[in-house]
Amino acid sequence: MPRALAYIRVSTEKQGRSGLGLDAQRSAITRFAQAEDIEIVEWAEEVETGKGADALSRRPVLAETLRKAKALGCPVIVAKLDRLSRDVAFIAGLMAERVPFIVTELGKSVDPFLMHIYAAVAEQERRTISERTKQALTAAKARGKVLGGYRGGPVPDQTKARQAASEKARRYAQTIKPLIEELQSNGMSLRTVASELESRGIKTSRGHLKWTPTAVVRVLKTVETDEQSNTSL
Repeated sequence: MPRALAYIRVSTEKQGRSGLGLDAQRSAITRFAQAEDIEIVEWAEEVETGKGADALSRRPVLAETLRKAKALGCPVIVAKLDRLSRDVAFIAGLMAERVPFIVTELGKSVDPFLMHIYAAVAEQERRTISERTKQALTAAKARGKVLGGYRGGPVPDQTKARQAASEKARRYAQTIKPLIEELQSNGMSLRTVASELESRGIKTSRGHLKWTPTAVVRVLKTVETDEQSNTSL
């Protein structure tokens, strides 16, 4: 039976004390290990932010877990890619160092190219969340609300919310377009490309796993429109 180390992380002390997020990650990894017949030889738990390409220097538990994994010749399993980091450079650095890791939501044999795409999407999600929070705070301040203890939530300004969603879709389209073009270069039709994206577990910009030929075309047109707009400036 193959062996692996398991790593789970939350960003705040409050989450760590309550167990919110940690239990869900542990359950996801346990189910995955059972399904793949993998023995978890050690669990590592950390409460620390995953921001920044230098995050490893501030996360001693992850650093030690990766060192042990190298010594044992086994992978590190995480429930989601963002439990490692939402930073593309950080993920790329781990891959360049040939650090073995498995993301349960992506599967055992995810292609390195796709791993970079998922990392880029995770990074963009982080930026979107940050921007949405700033917009909500600005809108609340404009209404005369006394700020403090804000915990996120819907963006009061719907126009800004739509703009943020549009920006997210645009950046996602730029990220996924190279893969779509690669599949098309192999002679795949739009319907086959959609099926291939689904089979690889790649989500749409709205987080859905269901792809249609129309959704594939929408990605390509989004990038095309964006490029034409930049050219006209």
